[in-house]
Amino acid sequence: QVQVAESGGGLVQPGGSLRLSCAASGSIPRINAMAWYRQAPGKQRELVAAIASGGRTNYPDSVKGRFTISRDNAKNTVYLQMDSLKPEDTAVYYCYVWTLSTTYWGQGTQVTVSS
Repeated sequence: QVQVAESGGGLVQPGGSLRLSCAASGSIPRINAMAWYRQAPGKQRELVAAIASGGRTNYPDSVKGRFTISRDNAKNTVYLQMDSLKPEDTAVYYCYVWTLSTTYWGQGTQVTVSS
């Protein structure tokens, strides 16, 4: 059984920073890609960052230049460094793991950007 656990969420002021972590554990097969999604109240879940097996990254315009995704393959862990946070970044952030034939989701971690 593969388990995915996020951590690092919390309350931060506009302009501040947070770093989220996501660790995959268990009997995991080859991981093709890992990503971060977020979902705000009343909105659909959206991609915020992705990193493929070859190291290529992808960001939507809403976070480009502010968020950075990275990974530690030895620990099966992916990180999301979030800088210059805005109130509209407030959401539950979910870790996504894509293997050869299966996808996995973490339970989410709350990020709140407010004064």
